[in-house]
Amino acid sequence: MNSPDYMTINGSAEASFIEKKSEFIGYIRHVETDEEAVAFINEIRAMHRKATHNVYAYILRNGSVTRYSDDGEPQGTAGVPVFEVLRKEGLTDVCCVVTRYFGGILLGGGGLVRAYSHSAKIAVDAAERMEMCSCYPFEITADYNLYGKITNVLPEFQVKVTDTQFTDNVTLSLLCRTELADSLAEKLTDISNGKAVVHKGEESFENFA
Repeated sequence: MNSPDYMTINGSAEASFIEKKSEFIGYIRHVETDEEAVAFINEIRAMHRKATHNVYAYILRNGSVTRYSDDGEPQGTAGVPVFEVLRKEGLTDVCCVVTRYFGGILLGGGGLVRAYSHSAKIAVDAAERMEMCSCYPFEITADYNLYGKITNVLPEFQVKVTDTQFTDNVTLSLLCRTELADSLAEKLTDISNGKAVVHKGEESFENFA
């Protein structure tokens, strides 16, 4: 798997604020395709048919797709600032829509840039981030007398333990980053003298945040 690790968000979030009587509502959602992004944009537009503007920007990992729209605001004052927030936050597979209800007071070009940037930023801050890393799932089954030894070495490998079951034996489920997976398997076999049953699953991207 050659793709690098990446940051995204889980699900969706929203946040709003008032600037000189204009209401700005920032929405953000995890999307993975053009179709999902467009569907989200249309969903927000449908919710806010009477809004003055529904500005958007999205970034997709697959194909390195980027799109943005000022939706009637002066060129460069809305869509680009929203896009720049997503880019600076290092996010991908996200779509952000900022809805504006005009309050009768003009903000000017600089004011619009600040307002749309702030809307996108507070939406991002409201979202749950996910650090997606290339990794392998492991399932480790061992006797209770090996449990302490195993858990003591796990921090060396920056693993994320997802489940622990205590039955006749102890079964640990965890995620290990791809570059450390082989070393972890060797270490587990070594410290248990081959007595721990170590099953390594299929490589995938999972949340390490």
